[in-house]
Amino acid sequence: MNGQILDLLREGGYVLYARHGEATIGEDQPHLNFRYCLTQRNLSETGRWQAFYYGQILRKLCIPTNYLIQTSPFCRAIETAQLAFGWSTIQVDPFWADINNLSTNISAEWQRKILNTLQKKLEIELPKGTNKVIIGHNFPSQIGLGQIPEMGTVIIKPLGQGNGYEIIDKITLEELGNLLKL
Repeated sequence: MNGQILDLLREGGYVLYARHGEATIGEDQPHLNFRYCLTQRNLSETGRWQAFYYGQILRKLCIPTNYLIQTSPFCRAIETAQLAFGWSTIQVDPFWADINNLSTNISAEWQRKILNTLQKKLEIELPKGTNKVIIGHNFPSQIGLGQIPEMGTVIIKPLGQGNGYEIIDKITLEELGNLLKL
């Protein structure tokens, strides 16, 4: 990510889709329950630090974000959003859990439905002066937004309803942090 993209983000109108922080504690159980974090993989101490640092970077770089941060209902995504942006700014959207299902053995029809919904959510234009942040999950290679490292961010430009979206850049947490040195 360079200074030019940073300037664009400061102007607003982009979606920042970030993968949750490192999750190495526990396992996603076959019958996981979103209300019980013990049935899921959860953030490690490194993942908690990554989440906190992510929010700090966005604030220090003066990147404006919507008041409500969308997140998957998985505990690791909610905790990432909470540590980065605060509890009162989180809006849980069950759709973002479906992204996690793309890495499992699902039917082509279900995969197509998830990807169509993804496009509809990411193509909605945003007002200047703000960016939308989504804390979600990794994608399989060559599907949706593709592979994303822990706390990596895909910068997306919505092209308007029915017109899709454009991936502007993919950045790691380290690359984002390096912008503080500019």
